[in-house]
Amino acid sequence: MPAEDNAIVLDFLPKGKPNSFKPEPIAQLIGTQNFTLLEVVPREGMDLKVGENVYVGKETREKIEYIKNRISYKQLTNNAVSELEKTIEKIILDNKQRFLDFFNTSGPITIKRHQLELLPSLGKKHMQDILRERQKKPFESFEDIEKRVHLMPNPVKAIAKRIIIELEDPDERHYLFCRPPAKPRQDFGGGFRRNFNRGPPRQKFGQ
Repeated sequence: MPAEDNAIVLDFLPKGKPNSFKPEPIAQLIGTQNFTLLEVVPREGMDLKVGENVYVGKETREKIEYIKNRISYKQLTNNAVSELEKTIEKIILDNKQRFLDFFNTSGPITIKRHQLELLPSLGKKHMQDILRERQKKPFESFEDIEKRVHLMPNPVKAIAKRIIIELEDPDERHYLFCRPPAKPRQDFGGGFRRNFNRGPPRQKFGQ
């Protein structure tokens, strides 16, 4: 599974959380590859802005001192939650081909259920129409999907809502776009620098 190289700032707390054992600036981010939710400590004197794209990979990080830990949806601040959906939509629009491929290549989960049916507001009729249309010709854009599939919900919003479902529910069984949320754990304030790319296996589209 590829590591997160870049992430978008959902919230920045220059004085840290009120209940932190060790007061220090922190930021909450969402990865642009696997939608990993992260809590990070910025470099000294560095201010981060909500919506900013920052490098969190293994090479030298310009703005991030270290990854404190992976966090779950429930650990997001209210500000981070309020930024989440529009940030996810921006990631989708910035990586159109990746998510367009989902509509062109997604497959069945079981004999009776298809990955497309996991998208909110998409039922069997939408799924059948999408499968029929993509056999004729692959979809070339999100607008093309809406034009060719009768009463198709907005594809970008449907994917974004699915991603939020996958982040919100720790008991979710199928992961199409993101890794499962991290299990909550006690934060002793020391900054555990573990590999945040580890996690339980997931079922991604096309597998």
